[in-house]
Amino acid sequence: MAHGLDDVETGQAAALPRRAADRILAFVNDLVVKASSAALVAAGFVLTYSVVVRYFLKISTDWQDETSVFLIIGAVFLSSAAVQAMRGHVAIETIIGLLPPRVNRVRLILVDVASLAFCAFFAWKSWTLLHEAWVDGYHSGSTWGPPLWIPYSLMTVGMTLLSVQILLQVIDEVARRSRPR
Repeated sequence: MAHGLDDVETGQAAALPRRAADRILAFVNDLVVKASSAALVAAGFVLTYSVVVRYFLKISTDWQDETSVFLIIGAVFLSSAAVQAMRGHVAIETIIGLLPPRVNRVRLILVDVASLAFCAFFAWKSWTLLHEAWVDGYHSGSTWGPPLWIPYSLMTVGMTLLSVQILLQVIDEVARRSRPR
């Protein structure tokens, strides 16, 4: 005999993997935010070192620009999922105030779905770029010439994490809307 409790239990069982994924991603985001913070501080030290060494010691440094760019790329792309988890990305607040709450909820999910489509495409293209850089051995054209799989891997992992974060938010929103009130 089916009764309302079966539906509740089924809904709770379906939510367990989603909650586990949310917890795992929250843990990863926390680690990434700490690493990204350290990377930004390191980029600041690298650039400061470069200026001091070039100005006072007249020593050329050919690695500092790309090192700082790699660190900043990693910080920006890897932390984007954590920023999305807090809904900290740029939004147009004026529209929110003009629309009724119900339309705003629909707008939010449509924006999330469009963002997911864009970020998933970007992640996929990042994976293909990373593969090419790895297989073909791409290196920077500078005198230092570091391998390009390094920044491409940071971009790829960051966009993949961002896509997963948005996907989980869309799933949560759809599940929240489909629950009986």
